[in-house]
Amino acid sequence: MILNLDKNFTPYGTKNSIDYNFFTFLGGEPHIKIISEFENVTEVTITHRIQSFNDIGTLLLATNALKNMGIKKLHVVLPYFPAARQDRLMVSGEPLSVKVYADIINAQNYESVTIFDPHSEVTPALLNDCKVVDNHKFIKQVTQQLSDDLILISPDGGALKKIYKVAAHLQNYEVVECSKSRNVKTGQLTGFKVYTDNLQGKDCLIVDDICDGGGTFLGLAKELKAKNAGNLYLAVSHGIFSKGFEELEKYFTKIFTTDSFKTTENKNCIQIELGKLL
Repeated sequence: MILNLDKNFTPYGTKNSIDYNFFTFLGGEPHIKIISEFENVTEVTITHRIQSFNDIGTLLLATNALKNMGIKKLHVVLPYFPAARQDRLMVSGEPLSVKVYADIINAQNYESVTIFDPHSEVTPALLNDCKVVDNHKFIKQVTQQLSDDLILISPDGGALKKIYKVAAHLQNYEVVECSKSRNVKTGQLTGFKVYTDNLQGKDCLIVDDICDGGGTFLGLAKELKAKNAGNLYLAVSHGIFSKGFEELEKYFTKIFTTDSFKTTENKNCIQIELGKLL
């Protein structure tokens, strides 16, 4: 059976789904009550979209409730793993946030933890019994909607390894590498570079795992246009879009993402349901 803790996110459908009530006490404590009754059920899959520490709390409460009902095997699907970008210590005084979340998840002793297109290899290394779903099917669905004469753009060094794997899987596309500089204390981005002289008017698809404020892609878009790029497209596995789409729409003809983090409604953003990729 399946417990979808975000009722707007049902990657495996709603058949055999578990009903529950969720509310918050006046003191601020969240609470969940499983309504469905089980007979001869020993295994359940929990799906959830994590957008805050409170969402982790909801997951833990649901996990405990199911264990108290006699469920022996629990699987969890967390497509966007929280704090995956905080995967190394850069400045003194900061936590290694991804390990904090991973330790909490590991303490639940899940049979498996499924994540989608993790930011780096650190997250799956920290998680016990981790199953990684790569972004290959996602990018394939994106490229099928675009020109055959398309260039894949790697926005920075961190994306290089994954984008070459995608290119090898698709077998049809050239890759152009780019880079940027980031001040680790302020987060400010500078020094965008595109490592080719002329893109010859070809359409370009930037491929990355996360779009938060979009600063990386805005800075890179200007440099791509300066190198004679054609239409610009953006494909990100996890669309946070904390600053909206207004600035991104000035440069990108279309933006592609999944519903791993939230459900997005925007005329220039095409959202592919994760259920089609798992």
